[in-house]
Amino acid sequence: MNSPSGRPLEAPTVAGLIQTLGFMLIGGVFVWAGAEHFLRFRTIAGQLAERHFPAPTVLLAAGSTVEIAAGLGLATGIGRTCAAMALIAFTVAASAMVLDFWRCSGPERQGLRSAFTINIAVVGGLLLAASPQ
Repeated sequence: MNSPSGRPLEAPTVAGLIQTLGFMLIGGVFVWAGAEHFLRFRTIAGQLAERHFPAPTVLLAAGSTVEIAAGLGLATGIGRTCAAMALIAFTVAASAMVLDFWRCSGPERQGLRSAFTINIAVVGGLLLAASPQ
């Protein structure tokens, strides 16, 4: 049997299915987070304003839109490399701006540092997702 392009169709491999599941899980987390930010928009924008972020509503809307659009791209395979790169940029920027553990002490520092290091691992996964298949 051939695909519409005339190339023979290949049966999915276990490795291919595992990769697809991984892309769906990572992308899905970003879609979920972006949607949740829109559902809690006023509260989160207020928190950003309290921390003196410039244009907190614009910043939150833009970041949440990137999370959803790029998360969908990663999960579905549409523009996967670009989607992964956008999510890397988003994750690095958000981590540096919001998870500033170096300004804190005690339990707050530990919690923020833990979230920061988890985001480093997420960036590692996104780098793998951005690499050629």
